[in-house]
Amino acid sequence: MNNNIKVVVSWLIALWASYVFLGSLPYKFNGAAEPLHVFSTLGAWMSGFLGNTMGGLFTQYGAYIAGDFELITSLVLLSPLVLWHRREKLHCIGGLMASVLMTGAVFFHLFTQVVKWSENGQIQTDSGLANAALSILVLGIVMVILNRRA
Repeated sequence: MNNNIKVVVSWLIALWASYVFLGSLPYKFNGAAEPLHVFSTLGAWMSGFLGNTMGGLFTQYGAYIAGDFELITSLVLLSPLVLWHRREKLHCIGGLMASVLMTGAVFFHLFTQVVKWSENGQIQTDSGLANAALSILVLGIVMVILNRRA
């Protein structure tokens, strides 16, 4: 693949992931309803096998921890704006970080009770969040492949 195409695709992925991550930070850090629901549900789920202390800590601090990791990942993905000579390495690392983070998000969306159901059986939460997580997981892997050294 042409190197210029790799660079453009890598930047598009970095911008998409950063847009999603940075856009979610106000919700995670300001106690919005959806993150509260998600992390309290996950904390209750974790309490079942890790104990009430770990579940309670995750309920209380999970959104902050996830938000911090999203912020750090975005900084790594966008840092080649200043450190251009390290773009390939930083995009490879950032792609890996984004994929790891979104692997957790996809897992929790698929295998826990994160989704709210209404009385008539309809999903009440935004499936766009799960779709964004899945897209960043896959695109993060693509970013790692594009920017790894032969």
